[in-house]
Amino acid sequence: MQQQENRRDAALRAAQTCLATRFAGASHIFVAGSIMRGDGNAFSDIDLVVIYPTLDQAWRESFCLDGFPIEAFVHDAETLAHFVEKDVEGGAPVIVNMVAHGLIVGAPGPANAMQQEARAILAQGPRPLAGISYDTMRYFLSDLADDLRAERPADEIAAIAAQLYPRLIDLMLLGRHQWTGKGKWGPRLLRQFDPELAAHTVAAFRDAVQGKPEVLLALTDQELARYGGSYFEGYRVLAPREARMAMPLKLSPASPAASGQ
Repeated sequence: MQQQENRRDAALRAAQTCLATRFAGASHIFVAGSIMRGDGNAFSDIDLVVIYPTLDQAWRESFCLDGFPIEAFVHDAETLAHFVEKDVEGGAPVIVNMVAHGLIVGAPGPANAMQQEARAILAQGPRPLAGISYDTMRYFLSDLADDLRAERPADEIAAIAAQLYPRLIDLMLLGRHQWTGKGKWGPRLLRQFDPELAAHTVAAFRDAVQGKPEVLLALTDQELARYGGSYFEGYRVLAPREARMAMPLKLSPASPAASGQ
């Protein structure tokens, strides 16, 4: 416990140094991550959301300071609002969580307002599953499930399961009006929400990685059935209008790309 508190205090000092030097001119920083929550380890980094009064454009950078790896997400109010909206659209509120739960370093006035707004967004929960993002989620999950139905070598089954597992967690959480997360956060949030469902899902995933996909496939089919079943027929997504080049590629019949080699 004392070691965690010492690491937290040292991480806070590093963030204060960042505000005074590397990000001089910023109004405040939200300091987040596992170290600040008290459950960090020797490989944990510090997450910073750095807020300036105004910027030409936002950026993200990684660096080390005082022995800590640091990831900084640098914004002004408008660029932060853009990425908050992207988080909400995707159902995985990464930067929203950093702002909502981060420790404030710097000017508290506007920081407190931002933090309260972020907490309100989290409390509302994700938007209902609908639209193209929902269709795409069901489409790719259905496609991966169909890949698991065929006879395949164990290494191919493991590769498919590794893609299917996080998508299945997304559908489980968002379909139950719970936020999802990226990477390790998906299983973690499912475990917090429904330990029994999480245990069943991870056990099915472990079996699939060992070349036995039957339980994971049944669980996927069961989850898709909550939303009308497997989805293939009728899926359609438009490319952006700007997805074109003024000078088309010239592929001769003898070229490798044209011959499929």
